[in-house]
Amino acid sequence: MIRKLITRAITRIRGPKGATALVTEAARIGRSSHGIDRDQLSYGGRRVCEVLQENGFEAFVVGGAVRDLLLRRDPKDYDVATNATPEQVKRCFRRARIIGRRFQIVHVVIRDEIIEVTTFRGLHDSETDEHGRVLRDNVFGSQAEDAARRDFTVNALYYNPADETILDYHHGVADLKQKTLRMIGDPAVRYREDPVRMLRAVRLAAKLGLVIDPAARRPIREMSDLIENIPAARLFDEMLKLLTSGYSLQCLKQLRDEGLHHGLLPLLDVILEQPRGEKFVKLALEATDRRVKEDKPISPGFLFATLLWHEVLAQWDKNLKRGERRIPALMAAMDQVLEKQCQKLAITRRIAGDIKEIWMLQPRFESRAGKRPFLLLDQPRYKAAYDFLLLRTASGEVEQELADWWSAFMAAEYDEQQAMLVPDKKGEGDGAKKRRRRRSNNRKGGGDGAGSPEQAPQ
Repeated sequence: MIRKLITRAITRIRGPKGATALVTEAARIGRSSHGIDRDQLSYGGRRVCEVLQENGFEAFVVGGAVRDLLLRRDPKDYDVATNATPEQVKRCFRRARIIGRRFQIVHVVIRDEIIEVTTFRGLHDSETDEHGRVLRDNVFGSQAEDAARRDFTVNALYYNPADETILDYHHGVADLKQKTLRMIGDPAVRYREDPVRMLRAVRLAAKLGLVIDPAARRPIREMSDLIENIPAARLFDEMLKLLTSGYSLQCLKQLRDEGLHHGLLPLLDVILEQPRGEKFVKLALEATDRRVKEDKPISPGFLFATLLWHEVLAQWDKNLKRGERRIPALMAAMDQVLEKQCQKLAITRRIAGDIKEIWMLQPRFESRAGKRPFLLLDQPRYKAAYDFLLLRTASGEVEQELADWWSAFMAAEYDEQQAMLVPDKKGEGDGAKKRRRRRSNNRKGGGDGAGSPEQAPQ
């Protein structure tokens, strides 16, 4: 018992095993040096700090918001760190709720903003699994300990709106100026504590235009297999952040450079080695990045549909060669691809449904006769499927004439649309009628029920 108490006391002074010694004094950087005015903060971020400070607590805007403001970027959201416990924070605000198990945080709602408020974390011997990954980490501490527990120096910055100063314990401001992403503590230990930090390093470096410090980069390739131990739901969330960062193409390239892409999107490994597949994925990611930068909504279903499409095509072709009918073969290919992918990433049921709808509508663009084009226009996912068709066209998978026809058909008046309809191919209608008649006349098993892809259930 005494030995355990001594160990804990030493840990609080030195930090976790493998970490750098605890830095207890922060550099205080004034507004004249960093240039951030309190009015640049969102109303919610500023107000949460003010209320906590009025109630006698310390409170700082922390992490990514401070980093982005230093880089003259608009922060996506604001987090606040404080010495108040979650229960104390909750009592200070009318609209607040405590969430989380591993480490409790408070979501405070100010107008239309949700501000995430965390209590300073302490240094201690965390509960870990056999791989060294932290399982439980609900210990509070000082601001200095909280800074030491953060992953990268550029995220360990604390901005006080009251006096407009930044507290910097680990030279994060200097690292930003030098365009360097540096880990706090021993990178190998920190990656083992939470392997997602390897993905975060890639995302931040690509997004912010930083170079990963050699000491932080070196262990990544050796420790990439630790990603296998991350829960599928958490891995999906992290990959979604990466792919919707506005810099997904750079992130994906860096994932490959660091050897991290294998296993994350298992089917993407093959796609990126195929010229046509690589072009398709590149076009899709470039389009996604443009939408993010233009502040337009992003559909995760559309994004994952593009990333996995060429594996669906490959599986669809295999199913056809086994003699399966066209549309059932496509449906089977979709299920096979998504099932394999979901073993690694926990794609939600709703997103998986969106993906399937986009894929299932693709063969229907080939039908330009009768009522079928009008029925396709009425589909809820038509616009997403049409955008998907345009990507297929741009990558060379589909003839330009087909995309042009649908673009013109969408924009035309009803009478013009009627004139644009393309008759069925010669003999197709007769064959279809014969097949339908054969099914009706052989109810006891004479016919095989096969029809053209266009007649198959879609």
